[in-house]
Amino acid sequence: MVIQMPIPVVDKEKCIGCGTCVALCPEVFDLDSEGKSYVKNPEGKCDNLKEVVESCPAGAISLK
Repeated sequence: MVIQMPIPVVDKEKCIGCGTCVALCPEVFDLDSEGKSYVKNPEGKCDNLKEVVESCPAGAISLK
């Protein structure tokens, strides 16, 4: 049986570029040239994706 890991998604329209996601999961998230978060490696090591979603002050991160 294959276990499907959740994949993080960033809504750039909502993102305010605070960097919390990068601080919590630097292998997965980064900020682009506009200061907005993006998923640089959806399969990067991050044991606390749920915490990242809950910590985003703009509600810009979700898991699919």
